[in-house]
Amino acid sequence: MTDFKKLTDTLFVSAQLRPEDMQAVADAGFRTVLNNRPDGEGEDQPSSAEMAAAAEAAGLEYAHQPVVGSNIAETDIDGFDAIVSLADTPVLAFCRTGTRCTTLWALSQAGEQDNQSILTTAGQAGYDLSKLADRLDQRRGQ
Repeated sequence: MTDFKKLTDTLFVSAQLRPEDMQAVADAGFRTVLNNRPDGEGEDQPSSAEMAAAAEAAGLEYAHQPVVGSNIAETDIDGFDAIVSLADTPVLAFCRTGTRCTTLWALSQAGEQDNQSILTTAGQAGYDLSKLADRLDQRRGQ
């Protein structure tokens, strides 16, 4: 089981979860699990179908939004924001390391918070997103 890293009162991120983690996730008080990994990205990665079944068995809502970390599109950011905004909270989003989920959150916040606040929150969760500053500025300028 990995750590749950807080970004907001209603959104936490973590590294790869496994089906056997879902009951502990539910026991920790989460209501929704969001998987941001495409199926087949890693050899030891459980499929989204396996994760969905385990989440459902644990009484959790489950969403799968596959995002390629090296190629995050505007539609990925908007989709992430929509899922998190509409989900039963708190939400636990996961990917391979948690960086992709944190990046999606950060970019979704560009119109809501200044760069320093976003980067500080990510840093407190253990993610250095300092290289994202230009993209945050771009997104804010749209």
